[in-house]
Amino acid sequence: MKKSLSRIITLTKRDFKEILRDPLSLIFTLGMPLFMEILFYLIFHKLTPQFEMKYLAPGIVVFAQSFISLFVGLLIAMDRSTSFLTRLYVSNAKSYEFIFSYALSMIPIIFVQSFLFFLVGVIIDSSIFSINMVFAILISIVTSLHFIALGILLGSLCNEKSIGGISSIVIAGQSVLSGMWFPIEGLSEGMITFMNILPFRNATKLVQNTMNGINDVYKDFLIPLIIVLVYTIISFILAIIVFKRKMKSN
Repeated sequence: MKKSLSRIITLTKRDFKEILRDPLSLIFTLGMPLFMEILFYLIFHKLTPQFEMKYLAPGIVVFAQSFISLFVGLLIAMDRSTSFLTRLYVSNAKSYEFIFSYALSMIPIIFVQSFLFFLVGVIIDSSIFSINMVFAILISIVTSLHFIALGILLGSLCNEKSIGGISSIVIAGQSVLSGMWFPIEGLSEGMITFMNILPFRNATKLVQNTMNGINDVYKDFLIPLIIVLVYTIISFILAIIVFKRKMKSN
């Protein structure tokens, strides 16, 4: 157990260094959602309540986490394209150790993302500041685990040339079906039911509800949390299985 933990820590440090060696991708991951937060607020906040900062900031936090899927997926795909992972895999390192190290290396980025987007939200609209914002940041770290696991899964399945396109399709699809950008009241009951079981929508609802106050603990917090955690666990299990098979086939 101690040896496994030591390997995870060592791999996490290495992965985090690799993240810092790609400042352009890091800037894009932080900068693009931040630009959208400011732009959408300035254009739309007087037109629809969806783009009021108290809803937009938590929504952008979750939207930005989908970019993490692309970021971590690209990191794994690039590692797989070299002999780095192959050399490590023939050692005593286990598949889950690789997966957990990739996940842990992304947590500081997630925290900076969440803190930055909420901070900008407060600068633009100081009325949203409350102690709930701290809890929302903590919950956003929980929701990010699904997107990290999804990125690891995609990075294990795709090569470095295809990961960008595949991840973009997944990000766009999840974003549209989250109901974050448009009201869903006019959609069919079946479509709304389908959207309500998807991870992106529930992650968004979870962070927004935590930020703005929970009226019904079961409906507003526990159900979204359970749905997100189920998707997260499934994604991590699939990521470990696929990663292990891919490494054995190399």
